[in-house]
Amino acid sequence: MAFEPPPRLVKALGEAAPDGDDWLEKLPQAAEQAVVLRESAVERVQVPGGRSSLVVLVRLPDGTPAVLKLAPRRARPESERAALAHWDGRGAVRLLEPAGAEGVLLLERLHPDVSVRSLPEARSMLEAVGALRRLWVEPPADHVFETVAERTGRQAAAMRAGADAQAVPLVDAALAVREELLASAPPARLLHGTFRQSKVLAGERSPWLAVGPDPVVGECAFDLARLVRDRVEDLIASPSGASTTRRRVKRLAESLDLDQERLRGWTLFRAVESGVRARRVGRPQDAELLLEFASWL
Repeated sequence: MAFEPPPRLVKALGEAAPDGDDWLEKLPQAAEQAVVLRESAVERVQVPGGRSSLVVLVRLPDGTPAVLKLAPRRARPESERAALAHWDGRGAVRLLEPAGAEGVLLLERLHPDVSVRSLPEARSMLEAVGALRRLWVEPPADHVFETVAERTGRQAAAMRAGADAQAVPLVDAALAVREELLASAPPARLLHGTFRQSKVLAGERSPWLAVGPDPVVGECAFDLARLVRDRVEDLIASPSGASTTRRRVKRLAESLDLDQERLRGWTLFRAVESGVRARRVGRPQDAELLLEFASWL
């Protein structure tokens, strides 16, 4: 079978590919090798798939449905492997293979076309929060995960360098709130890192399980912040989008017993960071939506 990467993956990885990166060129051969090594039968490549990995639905020799996920080093797949191993299926997809070739993960098969986002909004938020809560555990004592301070430090540098005149006030506000939040951080937990509704899929052993973490260690409000802006297009299109957003911050913070102002602050930082990055890689419409959303906070 020819393993052609989906257009969405090609576009997303192409936006940020460093010079000389040939992962996409080698991907078909790497996928073929991963399938052959496990003597698995390919059902299909998941399309449109994700923005940082190739997902192949397979069946193992004993008939077990599974997923082969291949990701480049810059997507930190080995960090994902370590987090999934630590969670061991609690709230997240189960890792079926503790070790393997770098960037190749063998995972439990969920229902790839059924995310929590398919539910009505109120129910989808409730189920997403329930899944996220189970992931917030003590990190391993000897962990090598990136911290929130480290990740946002890299992002802060890129924000300063990439902000145009229009975005400067929001960038300044986001950087200031980051400093305040890091100066008084509560106890750290292992976080999903890129959690949103589309990252929660239907399963068999549990109704909803998280997938696709980019794990990070830090305060829980950082993890919840990305969920606040889920369905941002709907929020922007609504006349009451700003007030709805503020109510969402309040409800989500209360539902997980988090400080509302800390959640608002991290939501601001993450929205501005995403908006500046979208503009930098040539997605002006996404940038406009995200920065308008940030202005409401």
